[in-house]
Amino acid sequence: MNKRPYKILLVDDDALFLKLMGQVFINSGFECDTALSAEDAIEFLDKNNPPDIILSDYNMGAMNGLQFRKYLLEDNVFKNIPFLFLTYFSDKDLMMQGLDLQAIDYVLKNTPMNVLVSKVNNILFTVDKQRELSALEIKKAATSLNIKSIPAGIPLVDGFSLDFWHKAFDDIPGGDFIDFIRVNDRYTFAVLGDVMGKKWMAWFFTFGFLSYIRSAVRFAAFNGEYSTAKILQQVNDVICLDEVLKDILSSLSLMLIDSEDATITYSGAGDLPLLHYKKAENKFTHISSSGLLLGLFADGSYSEQQIKLKPDDRLFIFTDGMIDLADDAGKKSDYNRFASLLLDMLKPDASFTGMKKQFEQNLQGQIDDQSIICIYKL
Repeated sequence: MNKRPYKILLVDDDALFLKLMGQVFINSGFECDTALSAEDAIEFLDKNNPPDIILSDYNMGAMNGLQFRKYLLEDNVFKNIPFLFLTYFSDKDLMMQGLDLQAIDYVLKNTPMNVLVSKVNNILFTVDKQRELSALEIKKAATSLNIKSIPAGIPLVDGFSLDFWHKAFDDIPGGDFIDFIRVNDRYTFAVLGDVMGKKWMAWFFTFGFLSYIRSAVRFAAFNGEYSTAKILQQVNDVICLDEVLKDILSSLSLMLIDSEDATITYSGAGDLPLLHYKKAENKFTHISSSGLLLGLFADGSYSEQQIKLKPDDRLFIFTDGMIDLADDAGKKSDYNRFASLLLDMLKPDASFTGMKKQFEQNLQGQIDDQSIICIYKL
């Protein structure tokens, strides 16, 4: 049983037919949006959450249905939306052109509306089942291989308390990865990254990135080299040469925690600004990095900076899933809203364990993996 109504986008330059078809789908329990042209449909898709399926007329004005479908196939998000052609034509060559563009089917416009609704319901039911099976197989594979992109435990670091919270989108492993690497009694590295891509397709590449990061950290520690900027550049060098990963991009926040000097050295690659909570002032300062996404260019322009936390200060590092939320108006990325929400949670003596519960309650409308690390100065 669906948790929510299916969302459908209807595209047709015949206003009367579009209105009639839309009303039929609404009466059948769908959430329905309409567009009078392919151009209007593209504008709608850019501003709203993707629908579950698109039904498009073939014979339209400046951009016909085939051109519209070709446009969608060039977008990493839109290309995966199930697509169905509507037409008055029954030309077999025309139909084959559409099916060659990975359209699910052609439906003639004179098909009875109840048959059309049943066909769309069956398509979406099948798509849902395939997704469920794919997710189940991935989970089985991850369990049997015992490979994880999220740590099972957290190291103890003198003078600091480390913790994290992670929630996968739709309970399917995605592109976020977290790691804590303790190299000796003095130094511990904290890692937070986000591989660009969708769900398990991004998850698959997290292990390649993590392997290179762990190797670079261990090699640097072996040689007594603790520059986070140099480590990031070494990781980027290898990724740009890797035939599998060179076209895959990832953000990364790399922190070196020095328990002897009670400092944190930070370098970032295309990540969000960190939030440093200053307890004495009860406010945040933003800590930004100018480093480029891993894999984007050979020269990532990575730099590093030292962060000094006072007792009871906290450092928050998080992925964009924490600030990307969806409501009835569509997708929103609101960094400041999340910072404000986080500040409200930081009541006197608030524990991160309590904050985790509030994340579950307050971060509704999740559209991506959500991950956050908290470094607390004792």
